[in-house]
Order: sequence, then structure tokens, then C-alpha cells
Amino acid sequence: MSRALFSRNADLAKLREEGYFVQVVGGFLVMREVPYVDADRKVRRGTLISSLALAGDQTRPPDTHVMHFDGDYPCLADGTRIAAIANQTTHFVLGHGLTAEHAFSSKPEGGYRDYHHKMTTYASILAGPAAVLDPTATPRPYRALDEEEDAESVFNYVETASDRVGIGALTAKLAGHRVAIVGLGGSGSYILDIVAKTPVAEIRILDADEFLQHNAFRAPGAPSLEELREAPLKVDHFKAIYGRMHRGITAIPEAVTADNLDLLDGIDFAFLSLDAGEAKAALVGRLHERGVAFVDIGMGLELGDHGLSGILRVTTSTPATRDTVGAHVRIPLAGGGAKDVYASNIQVADLNALNAVMAVIKWKKLCGFYCDLEREYHSTYTLDGNMLLNEDQA
Repeated sequence: MSRALFSRNADLAKLREEGYFVQVVGGFLVMREVPYVDADRKVRRGTLISSLALAGDQTRPPDTHVMHFDGDYPCLADGTRIAAIANQTTHFVLGHGLTAEHAFSSKPEGGYRDYHHKMTTYASILAGPAAVLDPTATPRPYRALDEEEDAESVFNYVETASDRVGIGALTAKLAGHRVAIVGLGGSGSYILDIVAKTPVAEIRILDADEFLQHNAFRAPGAPSLEELREAPLKVDHFKAIYGRMHRGITAIPEAVTADNLDLLDGIDFAFLSLDAGEAKAALVGRLHERGVAFVDIGMGLELGDHGLSGILRVTTSTPATRDTVGAHVRIPLAGGGAKDVYASNIQVADLNALNAVMAVIKWKKLCGFYCDLEREYHSTYTLDGNMLLNEDQA
């Protein structure tokens, strides 16, 4: 993807043609080996880091004039600080192995036309004083680039959302995970919609059913009439959509049974969005046996005189908490029965989405993406009264 960006965008290509050492790292444009003068009047080299604004594989005019810099504060040739750039000094952890010590602000009238304009302007501000002390100091090292700089991403295009708001380091906590989504009904499909936007290595989706008309009204997206006429399998339908973004989707058109639990081998985490029954009981047992953490979700809705009412449930089980919290007894495993509050077939898209969001948030908490001081492992949302309760704290 990095090579493609440089070949398809004149502003990026021009930077390399002119000898600047530039790379795309995550959602950042990085210029390395930029000479500058430190407070002791020594010529040193640092790294300029800019967020990237993209439309697919095409650069847009920079959406911010701010530039991060990894190095000491740059000075004039006499060792006094460059005053032309407003500065915020702190340690920035940007993700993708990138850090910075300063954020500079230098905005020309009318803003920056493109990334060549932005990067070369900052490079000139820093490198100019260095050239006074060392005429050979140049921000254009004409460095040969390593092929491995363009390591394959799980996305088909650069993920710029995290880096442009400064949470790239947190998003990196999700990278490399292999997750499974068992059941692509209303809630399972919304889980996929959210997880597909994270850098997990694999999303294994399992469901044997067809995607039919009633599914279209409880799932993200808007299938056409022609697509519904084809009655595709759910896993094929959703892989065709989310495979446009994420390369790691594995579609398995099978229902999980006690005889094929090996389909879940190799995963790090599972989202369970399937009905109670023998298959679910066997699946939960296998996940316990293999030490795999998972979230199980369910909802029970009833139609009354005042509309729908009911409860949404998110139950979490991890190897570290299975002996200390009661999550395992919270999960309905026997299908049907009047006492099973989550057995109702009434489902509505907005509640499916809410149940999915609650499940994904809990997974991200376990990964360290979100703060988790409460450390609940069973939570319920009661529709009547808008009440969210946390239980089974570890």
C-alpha cells in the first residue's frame, strides 16, 4: 500500500524523487534523517511526522498544519530556539513504533497545498540553520528504501482514523488478534461491522444460514433486491462486503456442532451470538478447555400493552476469572423453556446493534484499548427504565 501511495500521488512521489527519505507508516507520512541544530550547536538528525488525509489511495490537501517531531528542540545556528514554530513539548506515543517529543505549528497563508509543500516547508525550517554550521547537512539523503517497509496491512487501504486523532498506539493493542464470530444474525453481523474496522489478523465468521429478506432488516447495510433474490449464505454475503476493507476475513459456512469444534482452533477470542442448545454447550466447554476468552450475548424481549420491553445481556468469560466470577452460570446453554428469559425470538435492529456494541466494547477493554476500572464480567441493559447494571466484578 505504501508503494502504491507513492506511485499514485504526485506530491508523495516528488518527495522521493527529490531525495527525501519519506515513508508511510500507519496513517502517518514520515520524513526521516532531517538535520537540525540542538541547543549545544551540534548538528543532529530527527524525524518529521505528519498525519495523512486520504480518499482511498489518493492524498487530499493536509487537514492540519501541525507537525510532530522526534528529536530535541531545533535551534538556530547560534543555539537559540527557532521561534517561528509554535511548540507543544511532551512525549507523544503515536503507535506503529513512532514517538515524538514535540508538536510544531507553522501555518502559511492559505494553508498547505499538498504534502510536498508541508513536508519540505518544515524540513527547510529545521535544516536551514544546520546547513550554516555544516554545508553538507541536507534533508535529502537519497537513501535507498528497504522493501520491507511496505509490509502487508490487514486493510485494503490505509487506516487513517486512529492516527489522525492520536489513538494509534491504543489501536495497535488490537493488532494480531484472531477472533471468531459464531452466528451472523442481527447482533453477530453488527459485531462484524465493528471488528472489521480493527487491525485484528483474522476474523473467522461461522454461520450455515442463508441471508434472506428478514435478515436485511436486522443487519448493517442495505442489500439490493437482486442480492436478496440470490439468497447467498450469510458468511458469503458479509465477507463480500467487509472483505472490501479487511483482508483477514475467513468465511466458514457451517453451524458449530459438537463434531466440528476444531473450526475454532487457533483463535484468541470468540464472540458468541447463537441460540442456546447442545451445540452452544459443547462450544463453551471447548473454549474453556482451550483457555480462550469469549463474550456471549443475548436478549429477551416481550410485547406488551406499552410496547416492547426486555433485557440485553453481555457475559464475559476469561481463563483468569472462570474460577472467581460466576460468568459461566450466566450463559444459557439449554434451549427453550419458560424460564429462559433470553429465549425470545423478538429482535430489533437497534437493540441488536446495542448488544453488539456492548460486546465489542468489553473485548476492547480486555485488550487494554478502553479503561476498565469496574472490571465487570456480566452486564445487563433493561429497556424499560434505561438501566445498565454491572455484576460479577473481578
